[in-house]
Amino acid sequence: MTEKKTDIVSRLLEAGIHFGQRRSKWNPKMNPYIWGVRNGLHIIDIRETVKGLMRAKLYIQNTIASGKDVVFVGTKRQAQSAVQKYAGEAGMPWVTERWLGGTLTNFSTIRSRLKRLIELEKLVESGEIETYSKKMTSQLMREKAKITRNLDGIRNMSKLPGAMVVIDANTEVNALREATALRIPTIALIDSDGNPDLVDIPIPGNDDSLRSIEVVIAELMSAVSDGLASRLAKEAEAQRVAENKAKEEEQAAAAHEEAKAKSSRASFKADDSSSEPKENQGAAATVTAQVPKTETDNK
Repeated sequence: MTEKKTDIVSRLLEAGIHFGQRRSKWNPKMNPYIWGVRNGLHIIDIRETVKGLMRAKLYIQNTIASGKDVVFVGTKRQAQSAVQKYAGEAGMPWVTERWLGGTLTNFSTIRSRLKRLIELEKLVESGEIETYSKKMTSQLMREKAKITRNLDGIRNMSKLPGAMVVIDANTEVNALREATALRIPTIALIDSDGNPDLVDIPIPGNDDSLRSIEVVIAELMSAVSDGLASRLAKEAEAQRVAENKAKEEEQAAAAHEEAKAKSSRASFKADDSSSEPKENQGAAATVTAQVPKTETDNK
């Protein structure tokens, strides 16, 4: 565990995650996470970064294992490629273009737009779109491109996420507000000019560096992978328990039917044995009646 933590610290330092913003731009609320100042730049305490990263990983792992997904939001240029790459590979929802207002708070409308996207894709795949006029075809293709650009990352998100991860809390204020309104836990990589009060689990660090963003996202994705493995194990165990329960119920039903059949056979035999003495008694009476009286009897 110590070696693993040391490796994480080394990668974070190499990525320059400890370099904050200029002293003149800092947010005083970030003071607990600042180590000092060098050449006019705030230096972020790497211990606080690792602490926040570990808390975030643990929470993400537990959330994924419980069956919920985590949405990753990174609309700033430095974060787009890393978020789309890692979240897409892990099968988690992501947003790298402009955050559309109501993406979470008006989720039903967003789902209707995604249904529209599916309709447009079917038009293109079937070739039916070629039967439309050039003007209509151009309008439909523009509509399809716009929906794809804004919502492609959350097209498989059928329900609200269990948590949200954002890169740069200052940039993703709208997304954080929606998550907070719906009581969805939030995690964010926050620079020295950010506001840690906006999120539940802050990860203090350089949110402008491509390398530092990629290292943090990669670490969080390892927690996603662990959570998915736990989820699959739980689902397999639940399926095994269900199969065993079904098998036990089937065996119990078969045993009940067998016991019922045995009871019926026993009852039938009891009826046969009780009818036999009556028949014998009737036959004996008939024989007695048919025997003629002897002289002794007449006397």
